[in-house]
Amino acid sequence: MKLLISLISLSLVTSLVVGCGLVRPTGKAAAPETVVAEPLGSMDPLVTTSSGAEAPPIVTEAAVVKPAATAGPLETVAGLGDPSRPGLWLETPMVAEAGSGRVVLKSSGAEVAVQLLPAIGEVTAGSRLSLEAMRALGAPLTELVELTIYPGG
Repeated sequence: MKLLISLISLSLVTSLVVGCGLVRPTGKAAAPETVVAEPLGSMDPLVTTSSGAEAPPIVTEAAVVKPAATAGPLETVAGLGDPSRPGLWLETPMVAEAGSGRVVLKSSGAEVAVQLLPAIGEVTAGSRLSLEAMRALGAPLTELVELTIYPGG
């Protein structure tokens, strides 16, 4: 009975470790109860497991694709950011590095100069606008707002 419980526990732990991406099976022939681990950097994005199913790719901050710096306007939907953080800023995944910029509220045309801060996430993810910037634009604090972003100016 203890052996059965130990095997089930080992199987669950192995599944959890493999499932969270810390260790992945390599697809190489191995004993039925062992998992062969390789460093994450040397693996293919998709690995075939012994059952033939493809494991999902691991997405890290370094793997998130950021747009190239552009002088043209960008569009985003923003909500209220951390209200305890002072200043005029927009946190968005649409910029790769911090810099100055200007945002325009699409509904009214109001605009304000802000510090553009990169955020982790896909480019299509939403943005977060500071409390001071929301007030300067006259934007409703409890709603999502459509913004046009002008980097560098």
